[in-house]
Amino acid sequence: MPPAIRHPGELRWETRLLLMIVAVLAVFGIVAVYGASSMETDGGRYVDYAFALTQVSGVAIGGIFLIIASRVDYYYWRKLAWPLLLGTLVLLLITVLPGTETIAPTTNGARRWIDLGPVSFQPSELARLSVVVWCAMLASKKGELVRGFKKGVMPFIVVLGLVFLLVLLEPNMSMAVVIVMLGGIVLFVAGAKLGHFLLLAGTGLLVALTLIQSAPYRQARLTTFLGGGDQSEAAWQITNSMIGFGSGQLMGVGLGQGSQKMGFLPYAYSDFLFSHIGEEWGFIGVCFVVALFAAFCWLGFRIARTAAEPFGQYLAVGITALVGVSAVLHMAVNTSLMPTTGITLPFVSWGRSSLVIAMLSAGILINIGRMRGRPRAVASTRQQPRSRRAAA
Repeated sequence: MPPAIRHPGELRWETRLLLMIVAVLAVFGIVAVYGASSMETDGGRYVDYAFALTQVSGVAIGGIFLIIASRVDYYYWRKLAWPLLLGTLVLLLITVLPGTETIAPTTNGARRWIDLGPVSFQPSELARLSVVVWCAMLASKKGELVRGFKKGVMPFIVVLGLVFLLVLLEPNMSMAVVIVMLGGIVLFVAGAKLGHFLLLAGTGLLVALTLIQSAPYRQARLTTFLGGGDQSEAAWQITNSMIGFGSGQLMGVGLGQGSQKMGFLPYAYSDFLFSHIGEEWGFIGVCFVVALFAAFCWLGFRIARTAAEPFGQYLAVGITALVGVSAVLHMAVNTSLMPTTGITLPFVSWGRSSLVIAMLSAGILINIGRMRGRPRAVASTRQQPRSRRAAA
């Protein structure tokens, strides 16, 4: 039986609360980025407000996308699934093909950005949303066929494997793994067999171990996480991250007063922003951020559970996972619960690409919540087979 449909007005509080959470996280992110980056230097000069201003522009652009996405029927994304995926693959190819270095330069040993002068963006961030939309579209189209391997799971493996390979070649293994995880979550909710996931998980583990062995810096990160290796080099980031948490204690040292950002903790404004929050805002600030993300995920899964048709369910789950998985991984890295890797904190960490995609995704999720109970969505449930519910 499809979920009970209520009047749209009865569901409006969820989307309003979701919008409020996104707004609070975005504003808090501007403040946190300023506190973490004000002592950064560029050519011997302090950047002062530069990083914070970039974050403000990201919030402004992302806010426009959020408003538009929240008002456009999310079902249009079903029609855009293939064009969006193909466009993303082209952008990812640009970052790995020879001869494209002028618009996809190498930065810190990787080609992850497309730079078009005043506009620069990270295609792998778009890939996360593209994969979620495409997987939700195909899963809702296949229905019960997703329980089979050849006609069900195999098409997902081919596409996810291609995206994984392109992102890995940048190289960006952490993002590649996250993208595959998001596709797998959507597929699982759609009703794929658990045995298929266990088989793929075992294969993925072997691939991951091979990739780790092929790169010395990955070996160092894993060895350090397991308690060995060169503690003076490989564990530098995580050691100073933990020092930041300890320094913050209950109330924090105060905005802009943190010391770990002064050359001790690299990328305190992005990859290790959660540690910086722990230092300047203390345990209370950490709990505040965790509570906001927990509330976001609760609302996202609630919207998914009550969405009137499969595509909306799968898309809501995928978007909720897009934000939730990234947040959990970022926090886990910062607290030494997993090996060091470059995952930003959604809505909060510095970076316009991540921020804009996260806010666009939130806008789509809000629209799914707003469209519950509409006649078109109700009618579509009669055309789709029953599948595993998001919050079952």
